[in-house]
Amino acid sequence: MAKSRSEIDDRFKWAVNDIFESDKAWNDDYVVLLEQCRKESPYQGKIGDSAINLAGVLEEENEEEFRCERLYVYAFMKYYEDTANPVYQEMSGKAQMLAVNLSEKYSFVEPEINAVDDEVMKSFMEDDRVKPYNHLLSDMLSQKEHSLSPKEEKLLAMASQMAEGPKEIFSRFNNADIDFGMIKDESGNEVPLTHGTFGVYMESQNREVRKEAFYALYKQYMSHINTLAAAFNANVTQAVFFARARKYPSTLNMYLSASFIPESVYTNLCDTVNRNLDKMHRYVSLRKQALGVDELHFYDIYAPMVPDFKMEVTYEEAKEIAIKALAPLGEEYTATVREAYESGWVDVYENSGKRSGAFSWGVYGTHPYLFLNYNNTLNDVFTLVHEMGHSMHTYYSNNAQPFMYSGYRIFVAEVASTCNEALLINYLLEHCTDEAERKYLINHYLEQFKGTLFRQTMFAEFEMECHRMAEQGEVLNADNLCRLYKELNVKYFGKDMVIDDEIAYEWARIPHFYTPFYVYQYATGFSAAISIATRILSGDKETLDGYKKFLAGGGSMHPIELLKLCGVDMSQPQVIQDALDVFGKLLEEFAG
Repeated sequence: MAKSRSEIDDRFKWAVNDIFESDKAWNDDYVVLLEQCRKESPYQGKIGDSAINLAGVLEEENEEEFRCERLYVYAFMKYYEDTANPVYQEMSGKAQMLAVNLSEKYSFVEPEINAVDDEVMKSFMEDDRVKPYNHLLSDMLSQKEHSLSPKEEKLLAMASQMAEGPKEIFSRFNNADIDFGMIKDESGNEVPLTHGTFGVYMESQNREVRKEAFYALYKQYMSHINTLAAAFNANVTQAVFFARARKYPSTLNMYLSASFIPESVYTNLCDTVNRNLDKMHRYVSLRKQALGVDELHFYDIYAPMVPDFKMEVTYEEAKEIAIKALAPLGEEYTATVREAYESGWVDVYENSGKRSGAFSWGVYGTHPYLFLNYNNTLNDVFTLVHEMGHSMHTYYSNNAQPFMYSGYRIFVAEVASTCNEALLINYLLEHCTDEAERKYLINHYLEQFKGTLFRQTMFAEFEMECHRMAEQGEVLNADNLCRLYKELNVKYFGKDMVIDDEIAYEWARIPHFYTPFYVYQYATGFSAAISIATRILSGDKETLDGYKKFLAGGGSMHPIELLKLCGVDMSQPQVIQDALDVFGKLLEEFAG
């Protein structure tokens, strides 16, 4: 069994108390803000009267959102430490309700701003107190056609907590309730299978271990598939509801337009990857050949293609490797990374009840945080560097921007994290002297392309089709979802892959599907990052300087424009194609 939280050394836990010194301090602030949320804003119904009122309501909302964010992040970070802990289940629920209350309180703001005459609003935006909010106001006004009446906006705000229901149901099931049982490891010992260890066992050189882990994990999802399909269908349904309520032509349009991303960026990604599926099929063929198997199954898809080389990296070693790999970003950058290790930014190891996966989070005014489930694999080194990229993005943005512009869009978030990964693989390849190690690293880089560019694009296609089906009134039941997902696997993996029945259920364990149209950004971010890292490594100072401005940009510019600071234009398919061409060259080198 995984260790309990109390058994983990405090050196490897994040310092959540840097946000609130205690649960009591959290509760004291919660009570105050809850009371404020129950009071009507003095600016309600008066925003259009003067620039002073407009600035006043924006300042008031900004301050209360900042306080709410601190409460929300602290509660959920404590909850994620042990999702079975009822204290933090309750606190996270209270924080979620508080966010809904705050949203309801200020639901009048956007409709009232949109109701102001265009010329009057133009004059308001010339006032010195309003000017700091002009970018925010311009974005809001550009979405004017999707804003509803104050009464309707309040109803949608009230409905938002119900809309989180499917995501929360899946989270409780996937993190607290599901039990994958025991399997035998390489030594024949009975060991527990968890989210954290599944990836380790799928990379095992013992095929029987991989096979047993694969079947044990999917057995649980298969036995609950109708429940999981209902939860996923409910999540898509709520997205369709909000898109229709706000008069968007589709859920895809709604989610992308929120970040001012043209739909062509999404479709260019899918189309370009589809035109290059011959490379993915070539990869599958090489994998089958390298493993020396008569049939390649999905439990073989993560096993190293260099079976005689084992790379185990402790957390202490990983930290130093990361510092050296990120050196091209400058001394200031790496000094801050070192500070992160020593100042309670990182929650390192898995414990019982701890949420699966990894992420970076934080609040304005406090250092960022990294959430890991470190298991001494090369993948974990990449995860550390990846999440540090997010945290450093947050660090630079928070230091350069006011609270209202400190947050950055998800679209650009994956660029910072994946650029770090590209720098890491380059460092490892440059400093390896052993041929087997080099081949192992190229194998890992190929896995990054497979997992990030191809796999996430396949996920993106799955999502797009699911939402299209729902919008057209088709039922998203277990049979339809599994059939669609299996067909996509057939297309992406090609004739050399045995399409195991179990893989049709994989969609049911992907948490990101509960944040619609999120995953495609891993693929676009990966492609942009390959381009940026390549230029930085070549000594292109202009790109490096532009990248630092990009990191500090936060939400002060739209994502497409922020990336242009680095010389990358994501509205064109060429960035995707360039990354796929790198993949093709790696395949050639590996084939030798």
